[in-house]
Amino acid sequence: MGLPAPIFTREQIAARILAGESIVLIRNKVLRIPPSWLTSHPGGPLAILHFVGRDASDEIEAFHTDATIKRIAQYVIGTVEVGQDGWEPFVPPIMSGWVRKIGTDGSKGWYNEAEAVRSSQDTEVSPGSQILLIKREEQPALSAPTLDTLRPNPCSLSLKTQTQHSIAYKELHKRITAAGFYKTRYLTGYGPEIARYLLFIAVSAYAYYHNWFIISAFSLGLLWHQITFTAHDLGHNGVTHNWVIDRLLGTFIADFIGGLSINWWVDNHNTHHLVTNHPSHDPDIQHLPFFAISPAFLTNLWSSYYKRIMPFDAVAKYTIPIQHYTFYIVMSLARFNLYALSYSFLAKNAFAPKKAIGGRWWWWTEIVALCLFYTWYGAVLRGCGNWKTALVYLLVSNIVPSPLHVQIVLSHFSRSTADLGPVESFAARQLRTTVDVICSPSIEFIHGGLHLQVTHHLFPRLPRHNLREASLIVKEFAKEQGLEYAEFGFVEGNGDVRSVLKGVADQARIVGMVADANIREAIHEKTS
Repeated sequence: MGLPAPIFTREQIAARILAGESIVLIRNKVLRIPPSWLTSHPGGPLAILHFVGRDASDEIEAFHTDATIKRIAQYVIGTVEVGQDGWEPFVPPIMSGWVRKIGTDGSKGWYNEAEAVRSSQDTEVSPGSQILLIKREEQPALSAPTLDTLRPNPCSLSLKTQTQHSIAYKELHKRITAAGFYKTRYLTGYGPEIARYLLFIAVSAYAYYHNWFIISAFSLGLLWHQITFTAHDLGHNGVTHNWVIDRLLGTFIADFIGGLSINWWVDNHNTHHLVTNHPSHDPDIQHLPFFAISPAFLTNLWSSYYKRIMPFDAVAKYTIPIQHYTFYIVMSLARFNLYALSYSFLAKNAFAPKKAIGGRWWWWTEIVALCLFYTWYGAVLRGCGNWKTALVYLLVSNIVPSPLHVQIVLSHFSRSTADLGPVESFAARQLRTTVDVICSPSIEFIHGGLHLQVTHHLFPRLPRHNLREASLIVKEFAKEQGLEYAEFGFVEGNGDVRSVLKGVADQARIVGMVADANIREAIHEKTS
């Protein structure tokens, strides 16, 4: 018989974190994530770093299969003392701007990449629990985080209530699993979709053969719009539920057919799911200089995902005040931004440490698939006969899928961007930051079934063809727990998003006027 697992106190957990260890809790067990796995985690390192010092039971079980969770057990080093109301979480170092990096001497140590600004007020937009990151203007006084760094700001949420939400969510997850909602509907779900994809391909090819280039480009755009939903499922390991098979199929669809990186999307999207609508950490709401959905973006925030400042610069000062007018124009061209993000991700990871499950094959597979994409798509554009027709084909095929981008932002842009701190439960955070788009079952294929974003965010691996039935149970859960299950119609949702954009646009104009007035006053004082 082996020795009994040690029981760690909260102080010992804090000491290990400050010593540089990545400690995460799951069901009162202590996981020590080794640096080798942190860099090779298929979901990206940030998916782990955002939960250092926290109970990540709900997040881990939502994103991983039972088989994977059993493998995670190898990292258990003991158990932890938990109070009557549940684990009192720490603030992960990355949320205060602290990361581990290799220094000039070759050893790994703490590095302060951004300055943490803790809210000095307690409003709906900027609650007292909020911590945002901004540019670090000078060297920090401390060379490493301290116990004070790990302590959360005072929070209006009750730890006992949030723990109750977590317990209820675990029971909800059992109900979802027992109902068979994790079973993929290959025939009734994907059967009609594959038929639709083949129809778009046939129409596009037939029209191209007859030199009906706009019709061909339009059909290709419809294919890209619809097939993205299946790529989404594969990225969440929600089709075959086998990581390798789903990732290979995802590479075929996203990279070879669509020209986008599936691994970029997974890395980006997992982070979005885990820190939804956080201005400093969620890449899916970090769109300067085109959009700002919170006044926080007017303060040169630091992005922990992109590792750079999101400057409210001269360009942003021009574009943000009119963002509610340019919303649909920018959305129509959003696919080109996805290309840029995909290729920058692949370039950044060209010499990165080996990825999990199969070494470097995922990167090379994507590179080959993208080369094949540009081979066939380049031939299509050259076959248009002249550069003007090719340009029209390029624009039409890439603009037609744009309703997808509008739909995606509807689910979050109008929801709260406040940071309620690490005490907030996974379920409460997802319900607070996400909204469904009400849609008739007869036309929900246009949305790919992902208009039910609330349920999807609570159960990201759930096949989307089961989301409608599952959402009925989730609504019961929300009502029982006193949580809001938000939903609106497509037209109403567009109005809400544009209203949010206009609100921030108005504040941006005020900021600009104040800045101009200060400049004029400074010039007047200098010349008088």
